[in-house]
Amino acid sequence: MAALAAVAVVTAAPASADTADEVPVGTKLAARTHPAVQLTSLTYSGEVVVPTSQVRQGPFQQLVEDATQAVIAGKIPSDERSIAKFLFQRMAADVDRYLEPVTPERTAKAQVGGMCTGWWVTPDGYMVTGAHCVELNDDELSQTFAQQALQKFNKQDAKEIINGLQGIEADKELLELAQQVYVTFNTNHLQIRGLQKSLSVLQSLPGGGVDKTAKEVPAELVSVGESYPGKDFALLKVNGQQNLPTVPLGDDADVQTGNTLYISGFPGLVTNTPWFSVESKLDPALTEGPYNAKRTTQEGVPYIQTQAPSYHGNSGGPVFSRAGKVVGMLIAGTVSENGEASENESFVLPVSVIKEKLNEKNIKPSASMTTTKYNEALDDFFLRHYKDALPKFREVQALFPSHPYVAKYITDSQQAISSGKDETPQPMWVWIAIGAGALVVIGGGLLLLLVLRRRGKASASPQGQASAPSYGGGPFPGPNGASYPAQVGAGYGQQPVNGQVLPQGWQPQSLPPAGGDAQRSGGGYEPPRPGGYDPQRPGEGVEPQRPDGATQYVRPAPSPYAQQPGRPQPSQAVPGQAPAGSDAPQVADLEREIAELRRQLQHRQPDA
Repeated sequence: MAALAAVAVVTAAPASADTADEVPVGTKLAARTHPAVQLTSLTYSGEVVVPTSQVRQGPFQQLVEDATQAVIAGKIPSDERSIAKFLFQRMAADVDRYLEPVTPERTAKAQVGGMCTGWWVTPDGYMVTGAHCVELNDDELSQTFAQQALQKFNKQDAKEIINGLQGIEADKELLELAQQVYVTFNTNHLQIRGLQKSLSVLQSLPGGGVDKTAKEVPAELVSVGESYPGKDFALLKVNGQQNLPTVPLGDDADVQTGNTLYISGFPGLVTNTPWFSVESKLDPALTEGPYNAKRTTQEGVPYIQTQAPSYHGNSGGPVFSRAGKVVGMLIAGTVSENGEASENESFVLPVSVIKEKLNEKNIKPSASMTTTKYNEALDDFFLRHYKDALPKFREVQALFPSHPYVAKYITDSQQAISSGKDETPQPMWVWIAIGAGALVVIGGGLLLLLVLRRRGKASASPQGQASAPSYGGGPFPGPNGASYPAQVGAGYGQQPVNGQVLPQGWQPQSLPPAGGDAQRSGGGYEPPRPGGYDPQRPGEGVEPQRPDGATQYVRPAPSPYAQQPGRPQPSQAVPGQAPAGSDAPQVADLEREIAELRRQLQHRQPDA
């Protein structure tokens, strides 16, 4: 029972850690994966060159004649504003028919680009992202420069043409129509000189944390596929890196229709807005939604359709299963006619394609020691084992000083310990020691209980009874086949006294003769005999002493060597002797002698 109690203590004590509230899957997944998810930047810079525009007189006069006929036919109102709207709409539909490029050229320095999402797959700096996140084709590049670098020229040209229409007030509607004409013209005739392209990753601060001073680290383009709907994959390499946090790759079979998918990345609606701080812009967002269906493009490329929301800027972001492994990469989403993203239709490139592209470059995804230790620390943190988590978080900080989140976890763990919220269980060796101590205490208690019980029995034994200790072992053969206890010389120097063997150190007292039997040989004491008292047999015929209360007094057992040669046996009648019980005074004397002997033996203590 004591052992079972100790084992129960050892096994039950650590169970208190399970009482912590269950942490949501998304919370754990975000904590584990966000350190490996980074904001990427694609930047193009150069000199933008656009020509001056000039109206082609012939086509433009024909356009004016068409407007006049439309007024006569009642197709448009006859006021000058309505006629101007008609002219601008026709010109925007076929700009190069009505406008031609001429000198002088106009130039402007410009820098354009965009933000996407990438994620580390190796501790030494290989990153996965989308192909359309690392390069733009010529048409896309012209459109991007036109949108971001030509606004000044477009507004200037629109005002000049409206001013050429005498008597027409340039209201907002007419200005927008005129601008559309020149947006098309300037984009079609735009040239970019001295074009330079750069790729970078926005890393966090050394020591942990992110803020507006976070720097862009250059990245090298290692491999690039085809933009959506092709295999939209790109591989980057950031040199001089080690112990980077990474995320594990799963398999296509890890998820199927109905499973929940989790997308991590940087939505452009946050990254590009002026309302949020730079610190918060560098923190990934996590969205989730069901796996709707598996699709295949006309080029034969597989894609997963999901309802997990995504936006511009999420492109290239990892998509996770519930188990926290990458099952794909967010590539595209549907866009409405006004350019707004549709939250219920996102498309994910499966992880099998990502593995295929990595194998082509012989890149083997692997977990860093930073990630391993960080995940172990998070496990303890979410179990409220803050004392166990704290040294592991510090080890992560030592392995990767630029870790963006570990500094906050260190602070949170310290505060939780200080406020008494820690639920770290004692080490197993402590519980084993406690169990062993419990066994010792219980065993000692049981031993003490046994000793006390034996002493209680000893104190309850008959008073005056001398229990002869066994010195020297068992009986030895005596004369005539009889047996007797160990004799003098067995190591204890004991001598028989009036038939009693005294322990070592006891001295025989001068006692009255036992019934005056001076002729008794061998000093042996004959046992009581029935039928009266014999002068040669002291103690025979004595009435047994009655018990005194709970204590019972017992006469000494017969001596096995009391039968000496020439002495009659107890069962034999001795001729010429008085019958037993005929000498009562001698019996009384013997009684007194025996009592005195017992009293003296009781008060003596044997030497050890």
